Amino acid sequence: MGSAPENSIHGIVTDPPYGVKEYEFDQLEKRANGNGGIWRIPPSFDGSARQPLPRFTALNAKERAQVCRFFTEWGKIALHVLRPGGHVFIACNSFMCQMVYSALVAGGLEFRGQLIRVVQTLRGGDRPKNAEEEFPDVCSLPRGCYEPWGILRKPLPAGMKVSDCLRQFETGGLRRLPEGLPFSDLVEVGRTPREERKLAAHPSLKPQALLRELVYAVLPLGKGIVLDPFMGSGSTVAAGNAVGVHCIGVEKNSEYFEAAPQSIERLTKVVVPRDQLTFALA
Repeated sequence: MGSAPENSIHGIVTDPPYGVKEYEFDQLEKRANGNGGIWRIPPSFDGSARQPLPRFTALNAKERAQVCRFFTEWGKIALHVLRPGGHVFIACNSFMCQMVYSALVAGGLEFRGQLIRVVQTLRGGDRPKNAEEEFPDVCSLPRGCYEPWGILRKPLPAGMKVSDCLRQFETGGLRRLPEGLPFSDLVEVGRTPREERKLAAHPSLKPQALLRELVYAVLPLGKGIVLDPFMGSGSTVAAGNAVGVHCIGVEKNSEYFEAAPQSIERLTKVVVPRDQLTFALA
């Protein structure tokens, strides 16, 4: 991103490893072996295995400071590559978002609100660790029933209105729904379907029903380039392909990067039922 031309990207849609260490090789190896590490291996219910989840509450003060430094620096680089008025959709969780958003603002981005994805996960709701029987009526954190996505924007040049920014940079706002209604900050998109998870081997795969809406909305005029700097399996790029949007993905994990072309091809072909979309794509 730092070496890319300035003002070359119209929008960013991404799901970063904001727990700092959950995608380090040793942690991924522990996850694969079922040993856990930072990954919490949920118990099986009714014979159905649940997806492991990162334990972000396990981060100590030093690691939280590292998260802040990382996203402050990342925000500065995002500021470099984005066009003025370009938006960022960034996945987070209720425990980390206050830290991540503050760091991105410190990096120069404007906080513009949150998109709330209504989805029930296994995060939170646990009884106190190693004292479950002693405190059976207590949970350490609320059960997670939503996923926040931060909405941030590169500031407009001084004195420039949104309409001026749209004319000059093709950015500044969010794309309205095809039927003319405004883009909403509340979406009901459930967990990633099992069929999609089989198409791309990645522990944090987001559903195409969600990503296709975001890559559509982040380009206010329906044209431009969307970047996912934490591409993983390439699900955001696949969503861009599916809705006719130009999308670039960057990934440092060689295993995910090498598998991405095949994963992108498969995910692009996923048919999302219209009743799973907040709006019907034109």
